[in-house]
Amino acid sequence: MDYVLHLASPASPKDYLRHAILTLQVGSFGTYHALELARAHGSVFLMASTSEIYGDPHVSPQPESYWGNVNPVGPRSVYDESKRFSEALTMAFHRKYGVETRIARIFNTYGERMRIEDGRVLPNFMMQSLQNKPLTIYGDGSQTRSFCYVADTVDGLYRLLLSDQIEPVNLGNPEEVTILDVAREVIETTGSRIVSRPLPVDDPKQRKPDISRAMDWLGWSPRTSRGEGFQRLIPYFKSMLSTGSGKAKPSVETKVT
Repeated sequence: MDYVLHLASPASPKDYLRHAILTLQVGSFGTYHALELARAHGSVFLMASTSEIYGDPHVSPQPESYWGNVNPVGPRSVYDESKRFSEALTMAFHRKYGVETRIARIFNTYGERMRIEDGRVLPNFMMQSLQNKPLTIYGDGSQTRSFCYVADTVDGLYRLLLSDQIEPVNLGNPEEVTILDVAREVIETTGSRIVSRPLPVDDPKQRKPDISRAMDWLGWSPRTSRGEGFQRLIPYFKSMLSTGSGKAKPSVETKVT
């Protein structure tokens, strides 16, 4: 067995708030058993971590050297802390047992095959717009995200897996955009309007990856523009809407970040 990839965990707030204990178990017991498997077979182990490691950051863009600003007892902490523990455990296995480890800190990733009831911003905006419903913005929409198309993220994961880099590596699109501007871009494509709702507790105000490591170590940077990626989503979500597909309950064994 050459490689063990640990990609498991709910990643949508809608999912990990509903499956809080299971999310923590996947990040702790699940990571431990996956690492033991890699250790037993002498495999390279890749841990899919997250930009949520950085919490609501005081530093932007977020480099891997930044330790983050995370509320350890807030409702989102079940995901944030499970991934922080997973990283610590991964590094402990590397230091104690010499397991060849890789840690990918994945920022917002989107693409076809996202669930229409996923609860994250792009599925919400796409489905609301295609159904001629207003787009729901939480807070004033000034919070930022950095959206990376799934094919680019997969390319980064593959390059990291085949590298010899032990330290965490950010994988994401450094092009920062406000949620309000994303809503406006979707409206330009499909037509709709905007309504506001209160901002969820501990929702991060800013996301912008520093991808210097990925560029220098892996020769990687995202190639798909946000406009191109969004255009690819529309036929997919239209098909899901017409067939009524994509409504299955979320699995706590699958990670889509």
